[in-house]
Amino acid sequence: MKSIFAMRYCLALALCVFSSVCSAGIQLGGTRVVYPAADREASILVRNQGSADIMIQSWMEPDTRDKEADVPFAITPSLARMGGNKQQMLRIFYHGKGLAEDRESVFWLNIQEIPQQAKEDNTLQVAFRQRIKVFYRPAGITGTPTEASAQLQWRLVTRDGASQLEVQNSSALNISLGTLKLNSGQRDYAVEEQMLAPKSTTYMKIKKLNGLPLGTAKLYWEAINDYGGLIKHETSVSK
Repeated sequence: MKSIFAMRYCLALALCVFSSVCSAGIQLGGTRVVYPAADREASILVRNQGSADIMIQSWMEPDTRDKEADVPFAITPSLARMGGNKQQMLRIFYHGKGLAEDRESVFWLNIQEIPQQAKEDNTLQVAFRQRIKVFYRPAGITGTPTEASAQLQWRLVTRDGASQLEVQNSSALNISLGTLKLNSGQRDYAVEEQMLAPKSTTYMKIKKLNGLPLGTAKLYWEAINDYGGLIKHETSVSK
């Protein structure tokens, strides 16, 4: 009897905490920002879905592949107060120098929600942060990630003692991948997806595959377009 009462008490407490934590939230107007060099600025809309006022703080960081890189962008406003159920447009400006002209560059945009001071005691408040990628696309680059993803070159290799997929991206664009799976011998094997840098060769591990297939295998994969949509592909791969 005591154990049942304790379980009910814990459940009620968890629901109270959950409702306090999730009472607010921001929603972004996209899953990525594409910044063509020909444009003076890029922007993204932020919505406060809660009824309470909040503050949002925004900043940009280098891609994790190059943490020491400069970030030649400014955001306005970098700190803003948003009323309940209101929205705010964030504008991103490029300083005009420092980035490669022959390939796309990628950065992270961070948007952190800072809740107002709680009016009641014993209220758990959490500062939520969302991160999306910003792709700066120089003027001389043609084509789209969707077109570039169709030109990827795939090959099965053994590397560092493990079965891996080698993929060559000869385009000047970053290609973001969704789910990848390799079908061989009537079995599916998950592949560790990565973002493919421009003009690069990338190796991705194939999970639970011991040894390379003797013949041709089938690869099913998704590429993410400029609007966050998934484009499905399939191709045959071999050694």
